[in-house]
Amino acid sequence: MSSTPRYAHGATRPFGDVVGAPFDDAAAVILPAPLERTTSYVQGTRQGPAAILQASAQLELWDEELGVEVHSRGLCTLPEMALPFDALADALAEIQRVADGVVRANKFLVTLGGEHSITPPLVAATAAHHDGLCVLQIDAHADLRDEYLGDRNSHACAIRRALDYAPCTQVGIRSLSTEEAGVVESLPTTIFYDTKMRAHSTWMHDVVETLHEKVYITIDCDGLDPAVMPAVGTPEPGGLGWRELLALLRLTFQKREVVGCDVVELCPVPGLVHPNFLCAKLVYKLLTYRLAGG
Repeated sequence: MSSTPRYAHGATRPFGDVVGAPFDDAAAVILPAPLERTTSYVQGTRQGPAAILQASAQLELWDEELGVEVHSRGLCTLPEMALPFDALADALAEIQRVADGVVRANKFLVTLGGEHSITPPLVAATAAHHDGLCVLQIDAHADLRDEYLGDRNSHACAIRRALDYAPCTQVGIRSLSTEEAGVVESLPTTIFYDTKMRAHSTWMHDVVETLHEKVYITIDCDGLDPAVMPAVGTPEPGGLGWRELLALLRLTFQKREVVGCDVVELCPVPGLVHPNFLCAKLVYKLLTYRLAGG
């Protein structure tokens, strides 16, 4: 296809360590995008996509929750993107170009980061083909700064930039700056703060009610409780548990049309494999909920 990425050196391990479908026959496409330019605490998120794919080799492909195996329904793992550009804006433009080709071909795209800066170009590419799109963000941080350390494309500005293309519902938020707190009421975003959102037993349904019919989901790994997801660059106490996250995601897939996803900000820790496996399992859950109908 014309929008294939610039390949990194060496072969990319296919998701699940099983040869997948050719692009033209695939229902879903996995794009490894190891971008790391603006991380501001722990480094290493560029290793996230490879770690997820390596861990995916240990997955059982039968899903006990839904009683299906969706890998055989057509998954294509694209080669890991090479992003050797001097300017971050050029790297983001390349991600948008590749994503546009996948979405244009009517494939369900799941992108593996990499830092959260990859999300705005992914949302832009998706919104170009899906009118009325909105974003569901799972995250510890609001990411609503207009700029951070002089960079408007920083990971700390990811959702502020994504709002140029679609409104957003933010879940699990428990860290934001004074600047963000001062402007949040004026932005097209709805926030479910981690400290308050569980006050009502219907909170997951309340989240879904804020969403448009078509939804793009971005999951920052630090949206999860660091007790279950310690391998992140900017950890925050609190957050969603594994079962909470899956319940919210499944409800979203059941009630709305999810048209694309990303999983970002895994920062692998040598010798600690469970966060990598959690992300691989999460990616497969996203694929299962989509391809098996939630």
